[in-house]
Amino acid sequence: MVLTVPEAGFAGLKNGQLLREAEGNFDAFITTDKSLQHQQNLSAWSIAFVLLRAVSNDIADLEPLVPQLVARLADVAPGTLTIIG
Repeated sequence: MVLTVPEAGFAGLKNGQLLREAEGNFDAFITTDKSLQHQQNLSAWSIAFVLLRAVSNDIADLEPLVPQLVARLADVAPGTLTIIG
């Protein structure tokens, strides 16, 4: 299942609090936040992280990355960062 932060009921949560909620409910955290790996010790989390590198977080810029994302999701591992784009 894929949900946005608001759809998951996590709107308004910041940084570690958001990740703690996601960690207990999802296998992977997909983001466009290029600073995430500098703000958090990703290896300490039991959730996989995927960074989508696009010009913006507009759907038109993210949509071309979806096939690569789908192809690589089976290989992501908890506590690691996979970069797509």
